[in-house]
Amino acid sequence: MKIIVCIKQVLDTAAKIEIQGENIVSPGSSLIMNPYDEFAVEEAVCIKDRIPESEITVISVGPDTVKETLKRALAMGADHAIHISEPLYPKLDHFQVANILFKAIAKGPFDLVLCGRQAVDDDMAQIGPALAVNLGIPFVTVVTKIQFADDFKTADITRQIEGGRETRKNMLLPFLVTCQKGLNNPRLPSLKGIMAAKKKVIQTFNAIDLDIDANNFDPKNKKLETVKLSLPPERKKGIILEGLDEEIAKQLVKIIREEKKII
Repeated sequence: MKIIVCIKQVLDTAAKIEIQGENIVSPGSSLIMNPYDEFAVEEAVCIKDRIPESEITVISVGPDTVKETLKRALAMGADHAIHISEPLYPKLDHFQVANILFKAIAKGPFDLVLCGRQAVDDDMAQIGPALAVNLGIPFVTVVTKIQFADDFKTADITRQIEGGRETRKNMLLPFLVTCQKGLNNPRLPSLKGIMAAKKKVIQTFNAIDLDIDANNFDPKNKKLETVKLSLPPERKKGIILEGLDEEIAKQLVKIIREEKKII
């Protein structure tokens, strides 16, 4: 089975960020693999454990720093890595990025495409579905379980929904899924895996290599425009109410009615 895993490099979720114009910056903070993408890489490695002849290729778009995240995926057990170097990446919207990934993936055969549910830096959850539409394959989002048939030609896919879950039966490969927490427990790269990753080559391509039309990078062709970025307002300190229950109740009602204007 040929498995493609799309990953993104994001700021550490614990990083302190600042807004500078239309950009989010965090000087000195580390960059990590998008946490939801870790579930995708882990699932690919688990599938390979069951089908040893499988090949896992991880793909990411972005600057040279992306290579460090690709190395982590290789250390986790991926076989190949593709870095799509694009200087305009920060200015591209999700549909343009999906088209770049499509051009790279469509160059070779594949049976399964795995993505994270969404990126934790923008929470858009658009890349996976847009990529599947470009590839012309079905997709299922927010997946928590993939149960393959004995011949690995079909699978039952369980996804999370509000208040429960639902399962799509006998889904034919190839298809794309976006991976949710609960699908698996991502492994930490072992020393053996880290050493093996150093011997693996990361292939780098650009727009010309992938024969991508220059119009794909034209800001006029963006489907999504960022109008404004701002940090959430600072929370006020909590209030501790003291006294008898009746007194506390009166204070609470006064706050809700006069300060919060809720009732």
